[in-house]
Amino acid sequence: MAKVDYKKTLKEFYGPSASKVVAVDVPAMKFLMIDGQGMPGSSHAFQEAVEALYPVAYTLKFMIKKGENGIDYGVLPLEGLWWADDMDDFIAGRKDRWKWTLMIMQPDIVSADRVVDAISQVRLKKNPPALENLRYESFEEGRSVQILHRGPFDAEGPTIQTMHRFIDSLGGRLSGKHHEIYLNDFRRTAPERLKTVLRQPFTL
Repeated sequence: MAKVDYKKTLKEFYGPSASKVVAVDVPAMKFLMIDGQGMPGSSHAFQEAVEALYPVAYTLKFMIKKGENGIDYGVLPLEGLWWADDMDDFIAGRKDRWKWTLMIMQPDIVSADRVVDAISQVRLKKNPPALENLRYESFEEGRSVQILHRGPFDAEGPTIQTMHRFIDSLGGRLSGKHHEIYLNDFRRTAPERLKTVLRQPFTL
């Protein structure tokens, strides 16, 4: 049975350095996605989204492993797109007004039909409330900058400012949504040990 570590094969996007900001051209990838609003981590909607995304992602993993392809791969990390209708709310940290899309990337071997089957299986076993809001879509960020942030989410500010200054140095301007990739499970990891890829699309 073939084993694939997509975090390694896609290291350019899932394993950046913590020492410097780098520019990347992020291609279209397919994701399981759920939209919501409210406090990151602790809001009811946020928790329900996580409780729907992971079961579907793991069901797909085991479907692929047991299927004709026989490929064993690790489920990709949770990711989040973040924004607010009034960006002053985002900058000021009024987190109850933040909007988000939580998502988990799916390898090319996962088809839309398999996703439908996986959702049906999860509905029969657990039927988490947010399952009805889950969708499977292609998402392409294109030209972006990124860096690895180590430590608590509340300490991301200086790292984000470093990214924005790098974009300024390129003569660019911010576009798209603030993107975070959670390389470890923030529900079970001490804040000081968190590893988060921070990414920001930009245009020239």
